Amino acid sequence: MNIQAIKGVKDILPADMPRWDFVEKCLRSLFKSFNFREIKIPIFEETLLFARSIGAGTDIVEKEMYTFEDRDGKKLTLRPEGTASVVRAFIEHNLNSFAPLTKVFYIGPMFRHERPQKGRFRQFYQAGAEVLGPSGPLQDVEIISFVTQFFEKTGLSVDPTLVLEINSVGCPACRPNYKKVLQDFLTGIANELCDNCKRRTNTNPMRVLDCKSESCQKALAGAPDILKYLCGECAGHFDEVQKGLSLLKIRFLINSRLVRGLDYYTKTAFEWKSGNLGAQNTLAAGGRYDGLVEELGGPKVPGIGFALGMERVISLLDPSKGIPEGIDLYIAALGGPAQKTALPLLSKLRALEISAEMDVIGASLKSQMKKADRLHAKYVLILGEAELAAGKAFFRDMKTKAQEEFPLQDMESTLIKKFHVS
Repeated sequence: MNIQAIKGVKDILPADMPRWDFVEKCLRSLFKSFNFREIKIPIFEETLLFARSIGAGTDIVEKEMYTFEDRDGKKLTLRPEGTASVVRAFIEHNLNSFAPLTKVFYIGPMFRHERPQKGRFRQFYQAGAEVLGPSGPLQDVEIISFVTQFFEKTGLSVDPTLVLEINSVGCPACRPNYKKVLQDFLTGIANELCDNCKRRTNTNPMRVLDCKSESCQKALAGAPDILKYLCGECAGHFDEVQKGLSLLKIRFLINSRLVRGLDYYTKTAFEWKSGNLGAQNTLAAGGRYDGLVEELGGPKVPGIGFALGMERVISLLDPSKGIPEGIDLYIAALGGPAQKTALPLLSKLRALEISAEMDVIGASLKSQMKKADRLHAKYVLILGEAELAAGKAFFRDMKTKAQEEFPLQDMESTLIKKFHVS
């Protein structure tokens, strides 16, 4: 039986990991600079959490969630996104009692039953952050600034097709009026819409604006602009966000059709898109969700967050990013006595966090040197029967090919000094 990975689920092999490590290292460094603390959220939650937060009329809830019953008959769902779980944890553990502002980040897999294609998987990895507390526009600017700095740190900011799009999706005070005007417009062009958008016209009209169908986008050319229907508070908030971004010299485009795919968003919404990704061109996205905590049974606490797709970011990295550094030392031990002599040394070096590897199968020196090359070893220690008899070993610099002799009796202290370990 030849069992393979599930469609849309991808193995991340050891050869891929240096680039993943590079991206995660950049993220963790920035999260520390921005004073975010890590949170680990469960892989699965009660289905009701996602249905209430994301919205019953969204594609995610209607078609994409992996939902199942456990042995007690409770409906559970593999998390399709991270915000709902963070907010649930925030409420459950009363995190707002510890500080007026909660800033957390997460990195991990999400699950959606979508049609797999380039940049879209059924198990995919996201890094995201949530800020729960103050609702001012400068908090929106800070979140957007974080992602901007991340793209600079990874080198993706040089992509000429990378663009930040922003919009305001209003609030419960002004959005109902816009929805009614939009619904009337959509009803008038119903014959030009796809079946999915016809259904959405009554259930979730703003999602029609996000349809990827060319015919629908053509029909939407005259759709009402949400920015003209914002209340004074939302308009003022959006104006201050733009001023803050301009102050930081962060370039952006206003896209009044940007609505995002989750119902909990209010006011600011944003996306970074790249023309080098194909159809799935969103690298990172997010927005404000001032009513979500209250909707899920918590206090009236506003929030904002973002998530970025790890696979999509990694696919755009310059090939030079994340090149494996290689191990510090490879011990080419030739024969049983040499292996037994080298084994305690190997253990000591690893305990001192010097990365080291040793042959244990008795390969020839030629084979071992090839292996050292494959491991990108910085140095090789050559120890065979002749070296044991002479009480010495050869130490080779793999970059310069220079070679030294070390006395066996001082081998441990000599190597420790070489690697500057105190």
